[in-house]
Parts: sequence; structure tokens; C-alpha cells
Amino acid sequence: MSDPEPCRMKHTEDPEEQRDLNEVKEESEELSEVKEEHHVKPGEKKKRRAKKSFTCTQCGKSLLRKKSIERHMRVHTGEKPFSCDQCGKSFSQLAHLNVHMRIHTGEKPYPCNQCGNSFRRLTHLESHMRIHTGEKPFTCNQCGNSFSQLAHLNAHMRVHTGEKPFTCNQCGNSFSQLAHLNVHMRIHTGEKPFPCDQCGKSFSQSSYLKFHMRIHTGEKPFTCDQCGKTFRCASNLKKHLTVHTKEKPHSCSVCGKSFSLR
Repeated sequence: MSDPEPCRMKHTEDPEEQRDLNEVKEESEELSEVKEEHHVKPGEKKKRRAKKSFTCTQCGKSLLRKKSIERHMRVHTGEKPFSCDQCGKSFSQLAHLNVHMRIHTGEKPYPCNQCGNSFRRLTHLESHMRIHTGEKPFTCNQCGNSFSQLAHLNAHMRVHTGEKPFTCNQCGNSFSQLAHLNVHMRIHTGEKPFPCDQCGKSFSQSSYLKFHMRIHTGEKPFTCDQCGKTFRCASNLKKHLTVHTKEKPHSCSVCGKSFSLR
């Protein structure tokens, strides 16, 4: 969809850029500690840190180096002196630009030692590793469900809050997840990105294609536990079960007669 973005949700910050900032911050702090270990004896470290302290006049944050304060001040001034020569995007720190450049170069310096997949960002590798470890450190305080990524927990929380921050700019319908909005937008655009490789028919959702494929494969995964008859979809099985239960949920509004099927 090349038209204006369908989501009207206002973002106050770029999550990817924020993660880059956190990574760079951690790497910078580690580098600082290494430099100090090489130049200062263990017993003198505390003393030197106490002597050299530069405080931000805007927010009161203290840093060990004058250059660190100068870089930090760009948070307040909004200055972004480092620009990408590929797309023009600007950054407040050179390290952030270097991380961004991996989008253009394709560099992925963080490999998984379990399956060999590589990633542009350390945070992406850390999230990926949970596939192998099964770790789910983010827990919902409402129902106890756990998730491998914070973003998944945040999306899940909307089940409890009812929040639907993603709004369609065509019809005004709102959704709890961006992915749901993207699927919905295909109603307006007519996009059907999932083609059948047997007959060429296309579908707007992968689940529709999966169901359609059963016509070609003959698969009928839903089985009646009363008579063994099989069906391509769950709704057909549900209708069939009324034969056994004698249930007649559909009534005529004129005479009141009931029927098992509409």
C-alpha cells in the first residue's frame, strides 16, 4: 500500500531507534570501563570518577567526560549532525548512524550460535535466542500469560484494556494490533497477496488460502465424533452435529417452527 499510512496512531518515538540508542549506550559504557581499567589502578578508580564529573544544566544528569555531556546536550537541542548519505536520515550520534547504515549495507554482525541466523541489532539476536531457550520473561499481570518479547505483551494487554490504537483512515474502524489493520486495509485496496499455486486464485489472507487448498488436496481435518464423517471446516462440522443433537436453533419468525439449519 503506497497510499498514505492507514494508521492514525501518533508515535512519540521510534522504537527501533530507541533500541539502537540503548545498545550504543551499553557499548559506550563498557568501552569507558575498559579504558579506565587500562589507565587507572583499581584503588584509584573511585577517586578519579569523583574528580571528573560534568553535569547537564538542563536535566541535572552527570557524566564523566566533557564530550559525553556535549553529545548528551543534543537530546535537549534536537541537533542531529550525522546524516545518512543513502537516504538522508539524520542522527544525534555517529554510533547511531553506524547502526542505521546496516540497513543499506545488509551487514548483520550478530550471529546466532544455535542456528546460524544473523541480525543487524544485538536486541534482535537476544529476542531470537528465546526461540531456542523457550524463555518468556514478560508476564501479564492480569492473567499470567507470558511472552518472549515485550512488544507481544504490550499487544496482549489491549485484550484487557480494550485499547484499539490503530485506526483505518478509510472507514474509521479501529484495531488492537497493526497487523490486523494491515489485513483490514486489503478490503479497501483489493490487494490479494496470497495466490493458489494450483489454480491461480488469490486471497487477502493466508488463512483463506489455507482453507482453499483443501479443495485441491481433499483434506478434511474436522471429524464428527458421533459418526466419523469429515469436513473441510469447523463451521460445517458444527452444523452437522445438530443432526445428532437434534438441536434446532433457527426458528421461523412467522409460525415459530424450528430448524437445525438456517
